[in-house]
Amino acid sequence: MIRSITPTVYVSDLEAAVRFYGEVLGLKVALHAPGHWASLAAPDGTNLGLHPAGPYSPRPGTAGAVQLGLAVDRPLEHVVTELKNRGVSFQGPVTDDTKVRLAFFKDPDGNTLYLCEVRG
Repeated sequence: MIRSITPTVYVSDLEAAVRFYGEVLGLKVALHAPGHWASLAAPDGTNLGLHPAGPYSPRPGTAGAVQLGLAVDRPLEHVVTELKNRGVSFQGPVTDDTKVRLAFFKDPDGNTLYLCEVRG
């Protein structure tokens, strides 16, 4: 069901964040869609996602500005249904962001997580 995890950090300036995490901290830029998203990889294969803050996202540096993204290996609706049957409550409808579809929920401590289906 879950094939990978991407911690996502909402940032105020995506290009500055890519430079910091890439050039200063030495992570490898795996994907960079200027103005929309960046994924950086550590040598052990773990990834960090950077997303510019927007009108509906948490403000950088505040509670909720770091989230865990869980990439799914089957249709998003199937995973959402299965997790609902296990007691997970989702926040709002599935978000369709052209290349990805997202479904947001919280863990028992109120931390934000999201399921991500990448469109091929």
